[in-house]
Amino acid sequence: MQTAISKLTKKYQATVPKVVRKKLKLKAGDSVAFEIDNNSIKIRKATPIDIEFSLALVPTLSEWESQNDDEAYNDL
Repeated sequence: MQTAISKLTKKYQATVPKVVRKKLKLKAGDSVAFEIDNNSIKIRKATPIDIEFSLALVPTLSEWESQNDDEAYNDL
């Protein structure tokens, strides 16, 4: 097993390490999916169905787009 590490920026962004990009055949503009299971998270290249599902959810999440919510959950 190989480990790759990346550091989060102040905006919670991270660079995908080269070894991971190569293994997943990622290129700029590709989407990635995170599979979350208890304390384990897997990253993989997103499929078209992942992207469609994500886009379908966006309109349902507008109730959490207020300044108050940003302030309340900023530290999470």
